[in-house]
This record gives sequence, structure tokens and C-alpha cells, in this order.
Amino acid sequence: MNCDSGDLPLPHAPHLISAKKMSQPPEKHERTHNLGIGKAIAVLTSGGDAQGMNAAVRAVVRVGIFTGAKVYFVHEGYQGLVDGGDNIQEATWERVSMMLQLGGTVIGSARCQDFRMREGRLKAARNLVKRGITNLCVIGGDGSLTGADTFRAEWSSLLVELVKTGGVTAEEAKNSSHLNIVGMVGSIDNDFCGTDMTIGTDSALHRIMEIVDAITTTAQSHQRTFVLEVMGRHCGYLALITALACGADWVFIPESPPEDDWEEHLCRRLIETRGRGSRLNIIIVAEGAITKQGQPITSENIKNLVVKRLGYDTRVTILGHVQRGGTPSAFDRILGSRMGVEAVMALLEGTPDTPACVVSLSGNQAVRLPLMECVQVTKDVTTAMNEGRFDDAVKLRGRSFQNNWNVYKLLAHVRPPSTKSGYNLAVMNVGAPASGMNAAVRAAVRIGLIHGHKMLAVHDGFDGLAHGQVEEIGWGGVGGWTGLGGSKLGTKRTLPKKYLEEISATISSFNIQGLIVIGGFEAFTGSLELVEGRGKYEELCIPVCVIPATVSNNVPGSDFSIGADTALNTITTTCDRIKQSSAGTKRRVFIIETMGGYCGYLATMAGLASGADAAYIFEDPFTIRDLQVNVEHLCEKMKTTVKRGLVLRNEKCNENYTTDFIFNLYSEEGKGIFESRKNVLGHMQQGGTPTPFDRNFGTKMGAKSVAWLTGKIKEYSRHGRIFANTADSACLLGMRRRSLVFQPLAELEEQTDFEHRLPKQQWWLKLRPILKILAKYKADLDTSEKAHLEHITHKVVPVEANI
Repeated sequence: MNCDSGDLPLPHAPHLISAKKMSQPPEKHERTHNLGIGKAIAVLTSGGDAQGMNAAVRAVVRVGIFTGAKVYFVHEGYQGLVDGGDNIQEATWERVSMMLQLGGTVIGSARCQDFRMREGRLKAARNLVKRGITNLCVIGGDGSLTGADTFRAEWSSLLVELVKTGGVTAEEAKNSSHLNIVGMVGSIDNDFCGTDMTIGTDSALHRIMEIVDAITTTAQSHQRTFVLEVMGRHCGYLALITALACGADWVFIPESPPEDDWEEHLCRRLIETRGRGSRLNIIIVAEGAITKQGQPITSENIKNLVVKRLGYDTRVTILGHVQRGGTPSAFDRILGSRMGVEAVMALLEGTPDTPACVVSLSGNQAVRLPLMECVQVTKDVTTAMNEGRFDDAVKLRGRSFQNNWNVYKLLAHVRPPSTKSGYNLAVMNVGAPASGMNAAVRAAVRIGLIHGHKMLAVHDGFDGLAHGQVEEIGWGGVGGWTGLGGSKLGTKRTLPKKYLEEISATISSFNIQGLIVIGGFEAFTGSLELVEGRGKYEELCIPVCVIPATVSNNVPGSDFSIGADTALNTITTTCDRIKQSSAGTKRRVFIIETMGGYCGYLATMAGLASGADAAYIFEDPFTIRDLQVNVEHLCEKMKTTVKRGLVLRNEKCNENYTTDFIFNLYSEEGKGIFESRKNVLGHMQQGGTPTPFDRNFGTKMGAKSVAWLTGKIKEYSRHGRIFANTADSACLLGMRRRSLVFQPLAELEEQTDFEHRLPKQQWWLKLRPILKILAKYKADLDTSEKAHLEHITHKVVPVEANI
């Protein structure tokens, strides 16, 4: 999942749906709840399958039913639409149960030649009209969505022809006078322009990284070079993010072919890597990689080159369709669910004048984009590559792709200069460990060395800074860190206030001129204490950059924190296993306690990703009456074909309604109807291998922080000394909607609830109604914050400054 305009996952953002206060009048809820009455929606998946498609189908079905609409499955994609009959079936609430964790598409997909012909589209139109379906939700790639737009453009003429031939009656045609189309992009390649992340991409990256991590261990054992070929015939996104996430020596992507002398450059790089003590080389190649002359660069070509010129033991691994398989990641489940909700709203709000649109995620925001504009820009990328305009191809991919490419080139292709800057930068971890911290440290150290700085590693947080646990760290010192969980530098929760004198002495002793603090709420509050100490200790007047890294995702100033995605996936995987364990034991409800302090991010997002019946959090107060309603809801659920329940509870959601209390309550009230079990997940949520999102996010945050610090040191440098005491010299780097931004700590202080260690405003609270609706509660939908239609053709979005 991506980060400066989206590769995020991650993964979750401000949405068109927001929570309503119970005190508000019910009229709006009633209008929304009745929005779909008298309407029918069909949902189909087409083209190549992608993990997360089932989450999107489930959301379309359940939100459609919630609004009062009839919802139909179309099995086998467009082929099912043409063939009709049992391929088009009315969907029920229960039929989409247990779909979230399944890969592929449960309703099937197929390549359909018939739909490409007008005769096939006539049959499809008749099948829809006969069922009164005038809203079509298509989940697929650009070919599938282009077909949908063609279908919509021809709709009127198809109806005329059907009436003439007696295929439908004039009355039926009148009732189906226009067709609304909304698309969701399901593609592991992330090759559809206008969307930052397509459904399935994050899960494919999970599959790839699992294999890369496994290969790395065997490659180190035997001092081997591995060439890994990943999917991407026309798009290098998977290859690029994989290279960033594993610290590959080289990556080949179709959008940016290597220079003509790439063979010599590649061999020199591999020799350099081995010369620095590395026991392995990793080369990533997209299946569509080409030279500037358009000749294919195959994994076998690369292997033969390395063996012939260097004599290295070299192996090729072609990942193939394993990238499409497996369980969808938490990000893809949430993305599919959110887009499904958005798609239903877009369909039901559509008019004959509304263009066919794609619902998508742009950065950290839900958007609707004109379908054919996106298709056109996607085709423009291919045209640019065919014409050899590779710089244009990279630009057309969007700023997220450009920024990823720039960071990769800097980390992989630029070497530290022989002339030094004379600046000393220190990097440290503070608070609890979070997966991805090491990736951020690695990027910061290597980018710092590329800038010519001396990089210093501080061990054990502020405690280590106070006691002089500081050492110089070089390029090889952070080798292989991207895939390591925890904190290699060591981290403690100690705050600096009582050690300011000792810390000042350490800063002076090591001549530290800039400080990167990577951590959670303690990193934020500790850095504030350093800033407060500037008045007394001049040595503290150096630029400070805080990078949020905590599983709790409770640091103000950033929608995401490094480590939260890994923790979320850990919880989601555990919930899957727990639900599976109850599949053979009927009528069982599990109560799961998650971490997060007072922040309910993990409980809420894991609830969305795992299909929970409820998620209790501190920010959304609940009473005994709410608990009673939940129990009654589960009792009713046990009467259906779905005889299992899942309830999540954030560890500090309520001091009296503890996990034990809720377990006992459910056990007592559910007697004779269901059994209850409880699990406290504990510190397993802080461990594990970082997800691709956290590796990528950490890498870009680390790189960007050094670029900012370098600029600030130069700005505040006077006669060889650094004196920074303004508010903007101590900032937090966070992701806000569509970009990474630096915000003064002093400004964020006003936005913080220090008692509960929370930001006063949290975007993800607006997603809680989705969780409730998908669990079949009559929650309130507020469509006052709509995702407006945006245009992407010729839209210029500035790329972040070079790092």
C-alpha cells in the first residue's frame, strides 16, 4: 500500500459516510435507508481475478439491501450477463457471509467474446430489462470497464431494437430507459490511471514479499544471486514496490528502461554490493521489462549475463499466478468494502446525465472519476511507451508512481559522495517497537550518507541519548533491515524531560546537528519536551523531525503510522482463524481484545477487515443498552444460516466494561443460544515481519525526513554553528489525505488530547457506520460529504521535491 498519494494501504481514509449523532432527527436516515426502494442493482466481476473482489461484492450486496434495493449476482462476468438464466440470481444477506477472507471471486469471472459483439450486448440488455435492473456495478480492469461504457452508450439503441424484435415490451423498455454504470478497478498490476491503488495490488505485494523474504534466507546461506520475475506486462508497479520493500540491487520496469550500457552498470552494482559484505544479490524484473529499443529483458537473459560475466551462482524464480492467489490483505478488504459502499451511493444518485464513473482511492480520500478519462490516460501510458517517450510514461502513471521511482533510484543508483557535508545527523527509535521502524532507519541512514552527512545511531531512545549510547553507522550497517520487525536500534518509552542536561551534553559531545525521532506518542511528546528545553539548553536548538511509528496509530498529524498496517494484518489473520475454528462448532461468539491504548483504530479497521459484528472503542462511547442490543442482534443472527459471531474490543474502550465483563455478559445472555469465547491478542500485534505497506511507507518517510533536515540545517547554519529555535524547526512528518506534509509540533500540540494520548480529530471514525451496516445494524448513513466527480485528463499534480 503506498503513501504519498496513495500507495497506501494502506491499509482507510476520510469518506463520504460519516457518523451521525443520535440526537439528530431521523428523517435523513429514513431517506437514505429508502434510497434504493424500487431499484435493482447487478454486480459482476470480469477479467483477471484479484484478491479483495469478494469484499467489494459483499459490500455492494449488503449496502444495496440496506438502502432497500434489490441486488443481483451476475455469475461468470459478462458471459453470465449474455447467457442470463441462472447466471443472474438475486443476492441475499447470508449468501455473502464468509466471503471477506476468500481470494479470487466467488461469483466467477470469464473472458467473453460474445459481449464484444452487438448481438451479445442485445442479449445482455434483454436479460437486465426483464429483471428491471438499471444499475450495473462492474469490478474489473480497463477492458471490462471500457466494455461497460460501450454498453451504456448503446443502451437506448439496444432498447429500440429489442422493442422492434419483440425481445422486450414497450412498457419494459420505458421502465428501463437509462442504465447507470459504476466501476471498481480490480487488478493486481495497479495499472489503471487515476487510481492510486486498485483492488488486489496490496495482496499481490504480500504474496511477493513472502516469497522474497523466503528466498533471501536461502540466498544468504549460499551467497547466491536471485532474479525474481513478477507480473506486470505493461506496468512496473509491483516490481518497483517490491524493489523498494526488499532493498533490491536492481529493478527492471517497462515504463523506464535502463540506459544502453545497463549490463556493465548492473555487474558493477552487484560487485559493489558483495564488496560491502553482502552475501546475496536480489534483482527484480517485471514480465514486461524492455530495453529503450523495445527489446524484451527476460529473467533468463539477466541470469545468463550475471553467470557469464561474474560467475555468481544465480537462480531465477518466476512467481506467476501465485501473485493472484491467497487471502486478501486487510487493506484490500477495507478498500473493497469502502469502494462497494461508494459504488452503491454513486449508482443510486446517478441520473441519465451522469457519466459512467470509477470509484477509487486518491491518496487518503474516496473519489469518483469519469470512467473514460481514466481509460484514456491508461491508454496514453501504453502509447507513450510504444513511442519511446518513457519520461512521459512515468509521469502519466501519476505522482505516487513518480515518487516511488525517484526514491528507488536514489537508494539504489546513487553512491555516497567522496566530499562530506560536515553535518552530523542522528536517528533514534522511541516508544514501543513497530514493524517498519527499521526500514525508516535504513532509508534515513542511506539517504543521509548520499547527502554526504555523517550518520549517528542512537540506541535505546532518549535513555540512550542521555547516556551517550551513540555510534556512527555506515551503509552496510543497515543492510537487510527493510524486512526486519521490531527495532534494531532498541527503543524505550523514557521521556527526556528529566535528562535534558545529559542529552544536551551528548548532543554537544557528538556534535549532533539534526535529529530524526521515529516512534509513537512518546516520540511526539518527548520531542515537544526537547523543544521546551531549548530556552534553557542552547544545544537543543537543532532541527528535529518526528516520524510516527506505532501500532496504535494515535500520533497527531498523520492519518497513518508506521507499523499499524502490520498490526492490522496480524489481527485480521487471527480473526480469520478464529472464525474458521467456529465453522465446525455451531453457534459460537468470539470476543477479541486488541491493543491501541485509548485509540480504537485497530479495533475498528480490523472489524471492517474481518467482518465483525461489533467493535467497542473509547471514541464511540457505549452503554449497557448498546451491549444488550448487540447480544439480541447475535441471538437473531444465530437463527439464520450464519451461526457465528465476532466482537472486537479495544483494550481501553471502557474501564468498567472490561473484556471479562463483556465475555461474562455474552455468556449469560447467550445461554442456550450460543457459546462465548474470548482471546486477548496482546503483544503479537507488535511483532512480525513488516507488511509491504509499512516497508514502503517507512522507506519514503525516512528518505523525506533527511531531505527536510538537510534543508533546515543549511537554513539555520551560521558560522559553522546551528541555531534553530523557531516553531517550524521541529516538525512531524505525516500523511494527510493526499500527501506527506511537515507540521510544526507546536501546532499539533493544540490538536492533541494528552490525557488519552489521542488526536482530537480522527478520520477513520467516519468509517464506523460502514462496519455497523455491513453487520446488519440500522446505522445512519450521512451522504452530506460526497465524493465529488473529479477530472484527471490534463490535470497537473506536482511531484514532491527531489529527495
